[in-house]
Amino acid sequence: MTTSGLNSLAHASSSYLRSARHQPVRWQEWGEAAFELAKRDNKPILLDIGAVWCHWCHVMDRESYEDPEIAEIVNQRFVAIKVDRDERPDIDARYQVAVQAISGQGGWPLTAFLTPEGKPFYGGTYFPPQDYYGRPSFRRVLVSIAEAYREKHGDVVEQSHLVEGAMAQSESFAGQAGDFSPQLIEEILDSSLTMFDEANGGFGSAPKFPHSSILDLVIDRYVRGGDERLRKVFTVTLEKMARGGVYDQLAGGFHRYSVDERWVVPHFEKMSYDNSELLKNYVHAFQATGADLFREVASGIIGWMDECLSDRKHGGFYASQDADYSMNDDGDYFTWTVDEARAALGEEEAEVACLHYDINEIGEMHHNPAKNVLYQRAPVAEIGARLKLSRGHVEEVLRAAKQKMRAARAKRPTPAVDKTVYVSWNALAISAYLVAARAMNLDEARRFALRSLDRILAEGWKGETGLRHVLAYSEGQSTQAIMEGFLDDYAFTTIACLDAYETTADLTYFRVARKILDQMIERFHDPAVGGFFDSQPREASLGVLGTARKPFQDSPTPAGNAMAAIALLRMYGYTDENAYREKGRQTLDLAARVAGRYGLFAGTYGIAGIYCSRPLTQVVVVGGDETACELYRCAVSSPRFGTSALRLTASQAVEANLPPTLRTTIPHLPTVAAARTSAVVCSGFACKPPAESVQQLQELLADEQPAA
Repeated sequence: MTTSGLNSLAHASSSYLRSARHQPVRWQEWGEAAFELAKRDNKPILLDIGAVWCHWCHVMDRESYEDPEIAEIVNQRFVAIKVDRDERPDIDARYQVAVQAISGQGGWPLTAFLTPEGKPFYGGTYFPPQDYYGRPSFRRVLVSIAEAYREKHGDVVEQSHLVEGAMAQSESFAGQAGDFSPQLIEEILDSSLTMFDEANGGFGSAPKFPHSSILDLVIDRYVRGGDERLRKVFTVTLEKMARGGVYDQLAGGFHRYSVDERWVVPHFEKMSYDNSELLKNYVHAFQATGADLFREVASGIIGWMDECLSDRKHGGFYASQDADYSMNDDGDYFTWTVDEARAALGEEEAEVACLHYDINEIGEMHHNPAKNVLYQRAPVAEIGARLKLSRGHVEEVLRAAKQKMRAARAKRPTPAVDKTVYVSWNALAISAYLVAARAMNLDEARRFALRSLDRILAEGWKGETGLRHVLAYSEGQSTQAIMEGFLDDYAFTTIACLDAYETTADLTYFRVARKILDQMIERFHDPAVGGFFDSQPREASLGVLGTARKPFQDSPTPAGNAMAAIALLRMYGYTDENAYREKGRQTLDLAARVAGRYGLFAGTYGIAGIYCSRPLTQVVVVGGDETACELYRCAVSSPRFGTSALRLTASQAVEANLPPTLRTTIPHLPTVAAARTSAVVCSGFACKPPAESVQQLQELLADEQPAA
């Protein structure tokens, strides 16, 4: 394609921006040039924020931004700026708050109207091309906003000041600081459990999101206390999700969320961060219960990520897979008609598969009622009884049908994969793979996670300039201007490096974790009242980027401040440097008066609270024989937060291949290593006598320290 007839987004690096390069709207990228143009021409700014995976972003593109008449209105009366929310989460977060203050809701596409200085005064999400169910048409909105800006300019400016004030208050935490208490963890759990759906699992009603951090918090509390009510919460939720349409029954991996309360009909995009956090959930649930289903789903997530979201050549995880393959599509790649199933299968296979996956003449998709979402409606035993077949035979037929359906689906037009490599999302995936590798003994997952982390550290990290946010773009464009890392990039990568150290006992990972953490403090920490800003404070910022923001709520990824606190408290456990603990504790204190009210969105805060309220436990296994393997498997068998394990060879132990605190706490480790295979359990900077058997180690680990 030549650049003739293309707008300025033809030169963008982002996949989302480049997807709009052919539109008749004269789009601008976010930057000083766009704001200067708006000021020069005294035009309001139309800000569109979306993502390449976003179905409704594609719909609005097709319906409105590709319409020449609407484009003409935009071009004459506005300066149009398009932003990729994945590339610029700092911009998205602030304008989401603004639009929520204006309209009461946010989401994507985010459609905001700004003064030439970038101050928001009106906005919403998706606007239809015609008046529709109470939503004004986009054409009418554009004309009304342009007229209001011209004829009621004073009102527009006043409204922008009100919105800016609401934004300043939203995450300032002024007057909200208190003293963190473990009771806050209980408040977060209690608030979340009141929303538990007993029948379908999950929390609340439609639409349903996984809320992975809350599930991990529930699992942790269950394994510590054995409360069967908590077991029901996470087992029912994870089982219903695994058997629902929100899970890709053919290829593995989870779609972003379910539009119904039963987890049947999903929004079909697949995000790396959803799958990494759900991978942890299923691994932790497997550790807590031993249930094969949870292990199988964890393996299915890894299998799909390996196949679709992994750069097998260089290392690294891609960002997402789109919901659709074209503007007119709505999940057609993932859904099936009866005729499509029968064409792919033999007669018996079709009969069994249609019963199992509930494939009928009338399906679940409104745009095409013949299309069915695959979900597990009839279990194997029910199918066997109905068709008078043995369980083993039904299982064999289902396996064959699944393989054939997957092969037939692979021939369809396939939704695109955004191959952008984001540092923060990669760090989440690396940690999840390492958790799975340790718990399920997956050597290949371990190797790929470490390769991916090594790539981040080699290409995305420099001691002088810090971390980048984008390691590589989807279409191979080199980064035009290196995107500085955000708080999430630093906090998530610090944790990934600590996970890598605990997996390998390679001190290189520990040392770089400490360097990244120290830079996180230098760049983002607020020395006045504590906590961390999501991006580096600037003296001069475009639009509302100067609005201070300290994220504590999980949405859609784990909250930056809670993850920063976890990184600090874990580092404290290896260094005994009180400054790390104090900053971690101070960060939790900052939101102590409101965290309990965040409920479902405070799961990561609750997990950070566990690290803060209990002494960290470290298990050091020394030896190279089968007994050492058994001791290590025991050490990593529990999903409890705050317990870590290292495995050292005898030579590593002799060289004291340990971070500062453990080297001091276990000065006799070389002697222990020379004598016999054993495990040393340390908690609160004190160690117990070595355990030489799994039973002894289990007894030591069961003797848990009380909460601080």
